[in-house]
Amino acid sequence: MKQKIYQIDAFTTKLFGGNPAAVCILESWLETDLMQKIAAENNLAETAFAVKNKDHYELRWFTPEIEVDLCGHATLATAFVIFNHYGYNENTLRFISPRSGELLVQRDGKDLFTMDFPTDDLTPVSEQPSISKAIGKQPIETFKGKTDYMLIYESQEDIEAITPNFHLLNELDCRGVIVTAKGKNVDFVSRFFAPQCGIPEDPVTGSAHTTLTPYWSEKLQKKLLSAKQLSERGGDLQCEYLGDRVKISGSAVCYLVGDIEI
Repeated sequence: MKQKIYQIDAFTTKLFGGNPAAVCILESWLETDLMQKIAAENNLAETAFAVKNKDHYELRWFTPEIEVDLCGHATLATAFVIFNHYGYNENTLRFISPRSGELLVQRDGKDLFTMDFPTDDLTPVSEQPSISKAIGKQPIETFKGKTDYMLIYESQEDIEAITPNFHLLNELDCRGVIVTAKGKNVDFVSRFFAPQCGIPEDPVTGSAHTTLTPYWSEKLQKKLLSAKQLSERGGDLQCEYLGDRVKISGSAVCYLVGDIEI
């Protein structure tokens, strides 16, 4: 059986930037094991699978190793595909995720997409020596979200200089670790490490900004924030804090359209 597949660079206006995601729009759900194998074969941070159901699309995300609860860049990539390749003419696209509930994506003009996600539950915790050792630098504050730790640092230079020990990171009991600081030319910068999910460093992590945005909104006393993820590919995001929801905006470009044999 042939299945159409798209590869989209999300949170960027330039090809080979941002975070690449694979997208498969299915007629009906495949077996979970098969979707996991497709994601492993793609070997991208995430592969998204979506099925149309009346007035919405059901949506699931897989890394090369596991299914995840929420993925921002692959949601943006899926919306890009549906808007641009499946003739979707409304301004707002509704997704339902079995793990994260309702997710809305609004198309603003031609090139900007705004996602409406639930805000992460953020709790301050004492410093975690095992995490600080794995990251290689002691933070000034540490927080725990639903699936990730978030470490706060003094400066953008601190974030740029971090060289983690991925072997130690892989032993931590969490999905991933976010490191962040106030930015020079944007409100805040970050990086995200998740070797347990098969992603040593994620190029741009939409879901991490459901954790980052409430912290920086309170810290900077701003609802609208500009953000940059400082990976090698880099990514640009606009974030808006709405209390129990976070709006995350970005652009995307298409790299590949093809067929896979399954």
